Amino acid sequence: MITDHYDVAIIGGGPVGMALALALRQTKISSILLEARGIPEKEEDPRPLALSYGSHLILERLGVWRDLSRTTAIKTIHISNRGVFGRTILTSSDADVPALGFVVNYHDLFCAMHQQLMTNKSDYIAGATVTRLETTRNLGEVLFTYQNEKRNISAKLIVLADGGQLAKQIPNLSYRIHDYQQWAIVANIQATQQQTGIAYERFTSDGPVALLPNADDFALVWTVSPTTVKEFIAMDDDTFLARLHQHFGDRLGKFVRAGKRSAFPLSLKYAPITTAQRVTLIGNAAQTLHPVAGQGFNLGLRDAYELAREIINASNRLQDIGSAAMLRSFYQNRKIDSSASRMFTDSLINIFSNNNRLLQQACGLGLSALDGIPSLKHFVARRMIFGVRG
Repeated sequence: MITDHYDVAIIGGGPVGMALALALRQTKISSILLEARGIPEKEEDPRPLALSYGSHLILERLGVWRDLSRTTAIKTIHISNRGVFGRTILTSSDADVPALGFVVNYHDLFCAMHQQLMTNKSDYIAGATVTRLETTRNLGEVLFTYQNEKRNISAKLIVLADGGQLAKQIPNLSYRIHDYQQWAIVANIQATQQQTGIAYERFTSDGPVALLPNADDFALVWTVSPTTVKEFIAMDDDTFLARLHQHFGDRLGKFVRAGKRSAFPLSLKYAPITTAQRVTLIGNAAQTLHPVAGQGFNLGLRDAYELAREIINASNRLQDIGSAAMLRSFYQNRKIDSSASRMFTDSLINIFSNNNRLLQQACGLGLSALDGIPSLKHFVARRMIFGVRG
């Protein structure tokens, strides 16, 4: 039953916002989740999600993993640089885990998390458009429109898990944005060789191209320039697959089928400060990263899980949820992980996506060096999986 006051109001009903709501269920902490869009009845987002093994553990704890209809394990990551000698192969044994990660469909994950919320009778309103946020020292207020009616609720803590638009209403919150001048094309791809649990990350001067194991085939994430993206989307399948083969190489044989293609622009967007009076940002509201190395969603899921722990700890200690002290603790705990993930992905793009032959050769030597040092591979793999704490 919807009430007028909550401990926590979560705005943004994507997987990160839902993860926070699920982590707070079965506690004495009251929460509500507001989502502007309706519940999709069909698959509207074909994006593959590369979940780290750490994210798999979080989803298991939230009771979501068992409800996913299809998951594909990533046992190995093959990293190379086109036209340059040198490569690195990371395996699950390098990180002492059963799998480095898993590929799932965004829509499948959304539906599984939504089903868990409905099963637990969580307060969840789809089609609620938030129009204004207001905060005082002791309370936050959310004004929204639902079924053509204006409504408002109050909460001790407002969590923004949306795309970041509402953060503009909060004093002292701002974003730094860098346009990579790249687009990502995503599609399901079939090759003459079936996938064997290997994810391929191939760097080129135009940007990385990734082929992730997805059921028997592959999920493609191909970085292209803004001037060519429309051309690639408009191509017939045979031409598109031929261009992909030319770009990626012969490692998987011939590409024989392409599913529906979609594209989205790539940029780095992050808030240097992610907390304010009675407000905090998580997920894409806190940072949007380049998809290289698949860090963005995993970082957002860690945001949600760590915030839930912070809220529950405050409640158990009879402290004020959403207080300046609690938010300061959360910000400090997440700052290093967020900054390290952001710098890692941004550095990969800046270092590998260039036409400087000497720098390309140096990158190749770096990949070879990494491949030959087991302790360094362990360090890198653990931090890709679990964040900065490894």
